[in-house]
Amino acid sequence: MASYGPQLLGSGPLEETGPLTLRAFFGLPVPEEQRQTLGRHVAACASIAPGFRWVVPANLHLTVRFIGSVKPELVDGIAGRLEAAVLRGFELELGDLGTFKRGRLVRVVWVGLRSGARQALELAAQVEAECVRAGLEPEARSFQPHLTLARARDRDGDVLPALPEAPRVEPWRAQELVLYQSRLGRAGAVYEPRKVLRLD
Repeated sequence: MASYGPQLLGSGPLEETGPLTLRAFFGLPVPEEQRQTLGRHVAACASIAPGFRWVVPANLHLTVRFIGSVKPELVDGIAGRLEAAVLRGFELELGDLGTFKRGRLVRVVWVGLRSGARQALELAAQVEAECVRAGLEPEARSFQPHLTLARARDRDGDVLPALPEAPRVEPWRAQELVLYQSRLGRAGAVYEPRKVLRLD
């Protein structure tokens, strides 16, 4: 009688393989104390502006370079070269709320930097240089350091009601540059550190 059970094809054993691509970006993490302060502000804003998707406190960060969907070895190579470079730490202080608009509709709500913008630009330039060296297309837009708080649910943007002023957040020293991997879960995207680079 013929057997119809599972069979191996080929000469070698079955092996699990990693993801063909991953969604990644480089960013500066926000310390726990500052995340809690921002989280309370975000919760207040979310009740006022439900037309926007507000960032959960655990995902708050300052994006240095968005990579997108690429092969793991490509971003790991970029991170490895950055690890061998001299990356300077610096003091960060958040400033006022701002927005990116399309016409009169708001697409993104963010908080800018009161101090540390110049150093963030210098770090972003180092990361950008390694990304281009690895074969990625150069960023079309100039880097504007900011921390994203919300994005409009409608891709074209939405009318933004008046929001409370940005809270006073204690300054902190940026000591790590993180290569994040974004995974899509039931509750939305989860940002997982893939590689942590020390800033001197």
